Amino acid sequence: MMACVKYQGLCRHFILHSGVLRTIPVAHAGTLKTLHRSFSSEEKESFYGSLTRNFKLMTQEFVTKLKSPNIDTMFDRSRVLWEYKGPESLKEFKVVTDATIGGQSTAKLGISRNNKLLFTGNLNTDVPKDGETVRSGFCTLKTLQQFGSFNRKVEIDLTPFTTLHLRLRGDGRAYMINMYCNSYFTLTHDDVWSYFLFTRGGPHWQNVSIPFSKFFLSSQGRVQDKQSPVDLERVTSIGLTMADAINGEFSLELGSIHVTYDATESEEFVYERYQT
Repeated sequence: MMACVKYQGLCRHFILHSGVLRTIPVAHAGTLKTLHRSFSSEEKESFYGSLTRNFKLMTQEFVTKLKSPNIDTMFDRSRVLWEYKGPESLKEFKVVTDATIGGQSTAKLGISRNNKLLFTGNLNTDVPKDGETVRSGFCTLKTLQQFGSFNRKVEIDLTPFTTLHLRLRGDGRAYMINMYCNSYFTLTHDDVWSYFLFTRGGPHWQNVSIPFSKFFLSSQGRVQDKQSPVDLERVTSIGLTMADAINGEFSLELGSIHVTYDATESEEFVYERYQT
């Protein structure tokens, strides 16, 4: 499972391999909400049990497909991808820091006094003395990858929508909003689409709206000369990254993530696409 930061040329060796994770998609495959079932080393699932469970999942997926949920989304003007509804909502995210490459940044998830998701930590840009890493200092909050039957990656189709919305309250520091898409090729496995998020700080909440057309492509920490829009049919995860190169504590509250259709957003992609 990829968990890397595509910002300011940070090191690219941020790959996190999770344990054996079983995921059961909920009725609406277009949300970031999933039901997880994991098995410890003492409780390994038998081959017959795994086969039975996966065939049941596949049956549920066929039934959901036959109900044609995509026809409904053709007429949707908005869709909630994630919303804080209690402590269980925190299980839909994971936190990755530069500790994976020997860095000293720390971050954690919690619940704020306002009963919202709280992403806090301490950014440290000290470079590990391993002779390889050139830059360090990042903390990433990322939604978990969903899986269907037989451990197939579940993709979120956002083609009916044009804009990403987040309701949050920050600390005045700059973050990055990232969108991850499934890839057919190893060469594009590290691709991520990002945009800047400038928080105001103070007591007031922000309603941030970013058109999908403004997300730019980067790979292995470098913005690409050959740009392309987000593949909205194959979105797998959405995340936030703190990597503003300023040592110190940070704090961000997140209330919800949703998408909308805005007829005034007519641009497919705002950046020039050079032929390389």
